[in-house]
Amino acid sequence: MALSFRSLTTFRLRSRLGELRPSMVRVAYAWCHDHALAEDLVQDAMVKAMNAARDLRDPQKLKPWLFAILGNCLRDHLRRARPVVSIDDIDELVLEERHQPEAQHERNEVVRRVRASIARLPVGQRQVVSLVDIEGFGYAEVAEILQVPIGTVMSRLSRARAALRAHLLQTAPGAGLAALRSVK
Repeated sequence: MALSFRSLTTFRLRSRLGELRPSMVRVAYAWCHDHALAEDLVQDAMVKAMNAARDLRDPQKLKPWLFAILGNCLRDHLRRARPVVSIDDIDELVLEERHQPEAQHERNEVVRRVRASIARLPVGQRQVVSLVDIEGFGYAEVAEILQVPIGTVMSRLSRARAALRAHLLQTAPGAGLAALRSVK
């Protein structure tokens, strides 16, 4: 039995959504700091994307379009309920076992401090930092995803980075910030 054009397109979209899912979960988790909520937001975004697939004009812009939907899902969630983020519930990043325990502990502490610092940021700044610095989106893509002007992206990113730097220096003044660039 031959596949119709619509079912073939649906198959390709589902396949591409499956490829992008881990990245979406990372970003959603960076935005909300709750694994269950991140999974729910991603699932909701994927359902909405499948239902609105015909609205995607340029298949090359699937990723920004999908992350824009994810951002809208977060906004909808925040409108429905005021979440309380507890940094005690954040899982520690599992690093490779081959590292020495001391180095692994140090990296875990850096990850914990960075996550705690990011959790203190306003939602808009958390979104921009996670999209630009963690996922590698360009400023224009982030502006499109969050539906804000590019200048807003740049100013939020600047304020977020300054706040992160200040908080990290305050919480660990003797620690070098060079290690922060390798943490994702």
